[in-house]
Amino acid sequence: MKTIYLDNAATTQIDKRVVKEMEKFMIREFGNPSSLHEKGREARKAVEKAREIIANSINALPEEIIFTSGGTESNVLAIKGVAEANPEKKHIIISKIEHDCIINCCNELEKQGYRITKIDVDSEGFVNLDELEKAISPDTLVVSIIHGNNEIGTIQDLEKIGKICKSKKVYFHTDACQSYMKTEIDVRKQNLDLATLNAHKIHGPKGIGVLYIRKGVKIKAIQEGGGQEREIRGGTENVPGIVGMAKAVEIYDKEEIEKMKELRDKMIKELERIPEIKLNGSREKRLYNNINVRFAGIEGESILMMLDKEGICVSTGSACSSKSLEPSHVLLALGLKPEESHGSIRISLGRFNTEKEINKFLKVIPKIVKDLRKISPFWKE
Repeated sequence: MKTIYLDNAATTQIDKRVVKEMEKFMIREFGNPSSLHEKGREARKAVEKAREIIANSINALPEEIIFTSGGTESNVLAIKGVAEANPEKKHIIISKIEHDCIINCCNELEKQGYRITKIDVDSEGFVNLDELEKAISPDTLVVSIIHGNNEIGTIQDLEKIGKICKSKKVYFHTDACQSYMKTEIDVRKQNLDLATLNAHKIHGPKGIGVLYIRKGVKIKAIQEGGGQEREIRGGTENVPGIVGMAKAVEIYDKEEIEKMKELRDKMIKELERIPEIKLNGSREKRLYNNINVRFAGIEGESILMMLDKEGICVSTGSACSSKSLEPSHVLLALGLKPEESHGSIRISLGRFNTEKEINKFLKVIPKIVKDLRKISPFWKE
């Protein structure tokens, strides 16, 4: 039975063209980019070329791109790095639907005396901009708002948030791991001071990410090392990962975006034929590959397991919290009850998904829902 992979928000299958580019720097051009000999110089040249490609993709300068091990490290570096470099300010603002790594990082800082404000979102997951503006005080250091939400796909208006932060003279960071290359990110236009990107959500390799840091932002390294990455992130650069990320950016095709949008819209339309099903998040302003729906009377985990028996991979939330039995903090922030949160699944598309696969999913899901509802004590016809 062929597996149908519909969990691309967790990670994507690496593109063969990316693998081919990486292989060169694993086997032939394997030098350390800090070395002065030819092998080292070739590696350094590849790193700087990749830095330029990624910088251009978000309208940044190459020297504003810092390579990290991925989204989590970039997010923690953004928050803790600016906190350590600016100890005179002790207030941080985030939304209630941030990725776990942002929330956990801020919870730790709170124990150290920082004041953390978590901004409400509406029923579709959009940040309350009036509440955000009122929350900013003279003691506010940084505002961190996720761009495309990893669970519900809602896309925040970075430009509006950026204007507020700029007018209040506070740093603005966004976690753009899910939205990178899927929707516009322009660090100048959106007044971004820091932005987190990673590769494995765009058919690139795991273990590589980027933190964009605008020139002039005061930030301190949270990992000591040998002075790599402008002394902000020590450690030998992951050259195969870096060139792989750049290749993934280079080959990202806008035609694929339109194809996935069509498949997403088809799935939403067909899923909504099932009784008592609701879309979580915004219908209009959502990532083109994200579908998050809740089914009354049954649990998402049961749907996931039944789909898995059919060779179909989906998720009940973010990959980082998928083993937790707690209801999703993102769905609770939308105003959902715990039982509604538990009845939700996330379906996320990627480059290699086909209409045939989508048709197979749409064929089996109504029967799964019907069968589970028959044995559910929470479902009444």
